[in-house]
Amino acid sequence: MSAAKSYAIPKRLVWEAYLRVKENGGSAGVDGQTVELFAENLKNNLYRIWNRMSSGTYFPPAIRQVGIPKRDGGKRYLGIPTVADRIAQTVVKMALEPVVEPWFHPDSYGYRPKKSAIEAVGRARSRCWQFDWVIDLDIRSFFDSLDHQLVMRALGRYTTQRWILLYVERWLKAPVQTEEGTTLERGQGTPQGGVVSPVLANLFLHLAFDTWMQRQHPETPFERYADDIVVHCRTKEQAETVLTEIQERLRRCRLEIHPQKTKIVYCRDSNRIGNHEVQSFDFLGFTFRPRRARNKWGKYFTSFCPAVSGNAVRGIRQTMRNNWRIRLRTDKSLEDLAKRFNPMLRGWINYYGSFYRSAMNRALRPLEYALMKWAMRKYRRFKGHQRRARKWLEGVAERAPVLFAHWHMIPREQRVR
Repeated sequence: MSAAKSYAIPKRLVWEAYLRVKENGGSAGVDGQTVELFAENLKNNLYRIWNRMSSGTYFPPAIRQVGIPKRDGGKRYLGIPTVADRIAQTVVKMALEPVVEPWFHPDSYGYRPKKSAIEAVGRARSRCWQFDWVIDLDIRSFFDSLDHQLVMRALGRYTTQRWILLYVERWLKAPVQTEEGTTLERGQGTPQGGVVSPVLANLFLHLAFDTWMQRQHPETPFERYADDIVVHCRTKEQAETVLTEIQERLRRCRLEIHPQKTKIVYCRDSNRIGNHEVQSFDFLGFTFRPRRARNKWGKYFTSFCPAVSGNAVRGIRQTMRNNWRIRLRTDKSLEDLAKRFNPMLRGWINYYGSFYRSAMNRALRPLEYALMKWAMRKYRRFKGHQRRARKWLEGVAERAPVLFAHWHMIPREQRVR
């Protein structure tokens, strides 16, 4: 390293950060530069990032703000850094993550190596069988509300590397460019979409929530995926007490519980008598509620367990209807359609089908209808003959049951009628 450089940042680290950003892809930031355009002058672009970060003169550009429509009619805002800034943030993430990761709680699952959302859902399911009550905890506008001073204080407990502290502070203060082109200064929060934001969020909640719960309520387990939290309690009274204390704890950390979205839930099943007005909650795309199940002896009972949520089902159907537009793709063969859409189908099935798989049928059944409509438009002999098109599709499914990834899931009698 040159003696003129203030910080010892290996060039290799910048190269590896670029490879990660390239693999992840993503949209351009405020400069309009894509990953492909960045690669056209790769050597000079990477040297510029390393040179500025090593000398302490790297200043992040504004974050491009993108609004994502929410179900309630509002918007959730994502922050899109430039490609160069994503690489710089990845450099810090790669240096910081191995330092903080060993300290994190085993039931913190979000954005962590060797941790997954499915693991969190599975752990929540097993604990719902052990504990009668759940606190479904929602933190209002978590990423937008993070206090910069508290974030830096938390970060300072785990690293003394000046360059990491320097650039994290600059990213926290980086301005935002709105969709209208206005540049806004930020006094709090960290943008969703930033590479380093999930590490900072985990670090903050590790101190604000995880370690506090471990210390104050060691008998009360929880699952946390970023700011999505489920807490398990033995009694309703315990749940009410713990919720009040959590609310006060987060208030001291300058966070607020969402009063409408946070709720206490009764995990009703065949072994639990009594009632409660709230008997379901959503967690990571799954709805937990009492469901009919069958034991190993074939006897039916009521189990409190997860299945794909109604919101997830609506999202899947909307994607198929608005983005795939299968009925209009008459220039493609059935094999072409399967090849194009199977990767996404497998992703949905592997994730949402992990628990109570039969609930996925209602999400994927409209695809059968879309394929039938496609056949009626593509082949003249099926025009106006829905029944013939359906019979033809059934024949294809019998001859090639793995052509579409979902065909093995939906029983023949439950397909389009």
